[in-house]
Parts: sequence; C-alpha cells; structure tokens
Amino acid sequence: MAKKTVATLHEGNKDGRSYSKVIRLVKSPKTGAYIFDEKMVPNDDVKKFFQ
Repeated sequence: MAKKTVATLHEGNKDGRSYSKVIRLVKSPKTGAYIFDEKMVPNDDVKKFFQ
C-alpha cells in the first residue's frame, strides 16, 4: 500500500518540479556572521539568483 500512496503523489500536479530550492551564503553586515539565504526559484532563474 505504501508504494501506491507514493506513486499517486508523483502522478499529480507536475508544476512543483519546475522549481528548485537554492541556498546562498551571505555575510551579515550587522554582525559579520554568515547566514543562509534560502529561496524557491524557477529552474530558469537559478543562475540569475547566484549573480
């Protein structure tokens, strides 16, 4: 039964696959510590996010 449940989740809406989670390391100007900037961006805009 578990395999059927997982399989039905993959057959549904396929719009979620067109996005990627990107993580960029950014230095905080206030404290000087590094923080992570995480966003969900469309696959076409991944290179633009890192520029």
